Amino acid sequence: MTVDALHLYRWMIVCREFESALCAANPRWFSTEGEEAVLVGAFAALEAGDIGAPHYRGPFVAYLMRGADMKTLACQAFGKAAGYNKGRSVPFTGPPELGFVPWVAGDLGSSLGIATGAALALQRTGSGGKACICSFGDGTANRGDFHENLNIAGLWKLPIVYVCQNNGWAISQHVQSYLPAPVVERAAAYGMPGVTVDGNDVQAVYAAVAAARHRAAKGEGPTLIEAMTWRKGGHWSGDKALYKDAAQRAYAAPDPIELLKGRLIRDALASEDALENIRGEAAEQARNAVAEAQTRSDAGATELGEHEVFA
Repeated sequence: MTVDALHLYRWMIVCREFESALCAANPRWFSTEGEEAVLVGAFAALEAGDIGAPHYRGPFVAYLMRGADMKTLACQAFGKAAGYNKGRSVPFTGPPELGFVPWVAGDLGSSLGIATGAALALQRTGSGGKACICSFGDGTANRGDFHENLNIAGLWKLPIVYVCQNNGWAISQHVQSYLPAPVVERAAAYGMPGVTVDGNDVQAVYAAVAAARHRAAKGEGPTLIEAMTWRKGGHWSGDKALYKDAAQRAYAAPDPIELLKGRLIRDALASEDALENIRGEAAEQARNAVAEAQTRSDAGATELGEHEVFA
């Protein structure tokens, strides 16, 4: 499967506009600005029957790319009963019917185990030609979950692609304080290939993840990809990031959307007006989804799920 550049651009715009609208309305939401290329590039590589496992920063665009409803996701972000999770559990989980693993806790790293288990299920059930794509942050790469799951995936040659969304921060800690070497260098110890990619280049991310996904689906085992990106603001929308020094505040990586926009115009694949229309439509859709979600009822006793306990 190949994905054209304009398709990737559309989804990066949707990601930025939707997540920006969520952050504006919910100061506890986690901004994805500047990281859209990793999210879109990685999960655009999913094929029919594959399983996705995005982490907490920016999972909604992965769900939208597979057919999720934006208004339902917006409801979920505000703890509304109309969300996919009906106001229960953490708000990042995706609709399982679209091929996503559930979050079992707010504890970072837990999704690595669920994703690795999903890959094991694909292998054990003989679902040949299918794979799981899992994303996580650079801070999470220092958790025991990371070691345990990549170790067993490498040992059993599970069909999974691990994508480290390295934005240079673990909450308030700069990467220099917790990573003595690149995450990708650990791949050799787990018996799998390691690939470093420019996380601001959506086409490069897509190419790397699609190649690793193809390898995994053929039964050749997992790959660890480290996508180097950046976190523009604080850990969450309302975080003023006062822990950043002057140089860290001044730093700005290339904007992934502007990077691809320039290529599209240069290669005559789209006009600037057409690209601005895409942005305008996405912004309106996002505003409408968030506005409607804010009018919906909060989750209550009827959403506790008693009728969903079957044994």
